[in-house]
Amino acid sequence: MLVSYPVVSNTARLHDYGVAKPSPSLAGHPALVALGAVIRAERLVQGLSQEALADKANIDRSYMGGIERGEHNIAIVNLLKVADALNVKASTFLEKSNY
Repeated sequence: MLVSYPVVSNTARLHDYGVAKPSPSLAGHPALVALGAVIRAERLVQGLSQEALADKANIDRSYMGGIERGEHNIAIVNLLKVADALNVKASTFLEKSNY
């Protein structure tokens, strides 16, 4: 079964469609879980809440939570936004997650 989600041009529009849904076939994939754990660890080291990080990265807070739980197959652009908000290279997240 093919599942399709609406494409939105910015995160403010996510509220028009509801919260972003987890990636049905990839939620919980070990690479996504590991990446989310690395992002969460860096966020906590910097003393930021999920909401504060989401605001700095200009992404929805609930989407940020899904990233940290490994529920979303995060797009490169969003990974770059999170990395920039944390002042970390995106490649560092991948290296630390062993992927």
